[in-house]
This record gives sequence, structure tokens and C-alpha cells, in this order.
Amino acid sequence: MVRLPLTPAEVERGQRLGALLRRARGQRSMLDTALDARVSPETLRKIESGRVATPAFPTIAAIADVLGLSLDAVWAEINQPEHGAGPAGSGRDARERLAS
Repeated sequence: MVRLPLTPAEVERGQRLGALLRRARGQRSMLDTALDARVSPETLRKIESGRVATPAFPTIAAIADVLGLSLDAVWAEINQPEHGAGPAGSGRDARERLAS
């Protein structure tokens, strides 16, 4: 499957997601968090650094659960309009990418 290049808005959402997860993790080790969420530490590192801007939904759900974050809170945080974000209807595309 060919993956389309990410839009600037998707890259920004990925960066906000990574920042949110780093803040929520606090002093907890990346290794412990990843193992508790049943994802590889490398996957968590890439998500937190913004290198994986559109991670799979089950991955985010597992990490959010371990960190005590609701998916509603995660969704609200990563979709905050910043720096002239696109039209309101662009959220559907982000949900589709997050689910893939």
C-alpha cells in the first residue's frame, strides 16, 4: 500500500500528540510505559518525537490507557487549532488516518 505524504496539519498533530504523551508520562520511564502498553519502546519513542505522526488507533488507545488519559482528552489536545489550521471539516481525515 502506498502511503500518501503527510500534510503540514498532520505533522503538527503528530507533534502535539508526542508532546502530550511526554507530559503525561512525566518521570515514568519510556521503557516501562511502552512495556505496560504492549508497544515497543522504539514505537513510543518515535511517537513522542513526532516521527510517527499518524500512529494506529489501538497503539494510541493502549498508551493513553497506561498513562491515564482519556481518548477524548487526547483527541481534543491534538486537534487544537494552531497557526491557521485548516477548515473544521479536516478532522475527519485525521480520524481516518489515526484509525489506519
